[in-house]
Amino acid sequence: MSVMNPSEAPIGWTHRGPLPAVRLFLGQPGGEAAALVGRDIGGFEVELVPVNPSDAIDASRLVGAGAALVEVDVADPASFARFEALAKAKGVALVAAAYDPPLALVRALVRAGAHDVIPLPLDAHELETALRPIAQQIAASRTDTHLRRGKLVSVIKAVGGVGATAIAGQLALRFAARERAHGRGACLIDFDVQFGDAAFQLGLSPALSLGDLVKAGKRLDGELLRSTVTQHPSGLKMIAAPKSMLPLESLSSDQVLEIVELAGRDFGTVFVDLPTNWTNWSLSLLARSDVVLLITELSVASLHRARRQLDLLGEQQLGDLEVRVIVNRYERGLLKGAKSSAVRDALGREPAFEIANDFALMRAAIDRGVPLDEIKRKSGIARDLDAVDLGVAALLGLER
Repeated sequence: MSVMNPSEAPIGWTHRGPLPAVRLFLGQPGGEAAALVGRDIGGFEVELVPVNPSDAIDASRLVGAGAALVEVDVADPASFARFEALAKAKGVALVAAAYDPPLALVRALVRAGAHDVIPLPLDAHELETALRPIAQQIAASRTDTHLRRGKLVSVIKAVGGVGATAIAGQLALRFAARERAHGRGACLIDFDVQFGDAAFQLGLSPALSLGDLVKAGKRLDGELLRSTVTQHPSGLKMIAAPKSMLPLESLSSDQVLEIVELAGRDFGTVFVDLPTNWTNWSLSLLARSDVVLLITELSVASLHRARRQLDLLGEQQLGDLEVRVIVNRYERGLLKGAKSSAVRDALGREPAFEIANDFALMRAAIDRGVPLDEIKRKSGIARDLDAVDLGVAALLGLER
C-alpha cells in the first residue's frame, strides 16, 4: 500500500492550474526538443519523456498532462497501434509526430484521434501551431466549468487524532443549514477510505458509499452519485467513506476530481475530509480547492507536522491556495498571547480560527450523532464554529 508522506515528492497528481503541461514522448529527444523543456509553447509547459517509438506507453503516463505529443514510426504498425490505444485514453489531447509522414498515415492518425500531425525533427513553430487550438479548448472548458461548478472546501489534519473529522462534520452541518436558508446546498464527502467515520459521527447509516462510486469506474455519472447520498435533517448531503477499507492507491486523481465536480454541480459547496497520509489524488483535490482548512493542536508534534504540510504545498507550487489554520481544543486563558505566538513561530503565520476545548460536549454530540446545539444550545465550540462558518462563506464569496 503506497502513501506519500509530507516530506516526499508526489508523482502523478493533477494540478488544474493556469498552465497545463504537454508531454513529449520522443525516441531521440535531442536538439530543439530538449531546448523546449520548461518553456511555454502554445499555452503549455513542455515536459520531455524519452521513449522509443516501438515501446509501450501506459495510459497512466498521460495523467496530469493537458496534451501529449507521441512519436509514430512510419514503418512500424505496432507504433501506430500504440498511438491508437493512447488516443482512447480519456481527457488528454494527442498530437502525432513522425519523420516524413505519408498522406495516408496522416489521415489514419487523424481518424484515430490525433488533433494534428507534425513532422520530425521537432520544430518549435510547428509545435506551437499544433498546441494553440488545444490550449484554447482547455481554457474555454475551464471557464464553462467554473461557471457551473460548486465550491470545494478541503479539510486536512496535521496528525491523526486532532479532531479534524469532528470539526468537518459539525461545521458542514451548520454550513448546510445556513446555505439551505439561502436556497443553496452543501455536501460532505468522506475521502478517508480506510478509517473514515464522518457518517457515523453524524448519526447516519447510509446504504451506499464512496466505495460504490470507486467501483463504478467509467460508469460513474450524476445519477449514480445521487444514489449514494444520504441527507441529514440539516439539509447536508453526505457521501460516506467505504464500508470496507480500501488501499489508498485504489483511487486516482481523475476519479476523485470527477466525483467532486459531479457533487458540486448537484449540491453546491462540497466539503471533503481527507486522510492523514498524503496521496497523489488528495494533493489533486487540494489543488482544486477554493479553501483548505488545516486542523492542528497546540502540541509540538502537531504544529511540526502542520508546518511540514504547509511547506509541501509551497514546494508543489500550491502556496497561493487559501489555506486557513484552525487550532482545535484551544484552552483560553491568561496565556492566550503566548499560545498565539507559539503557533505563529511554528507555522510562520497566524492561526485563522480557534476552537474551544470542550471534549465532553463534542464526544456527547458524536456518540448521539447530532449537532452540538442539540446537546447544549450555547457553547464556546458552537460560537467558534459559527465564526469558521462565516469566514469560509466569505472566502467563497457566498452572500449570507
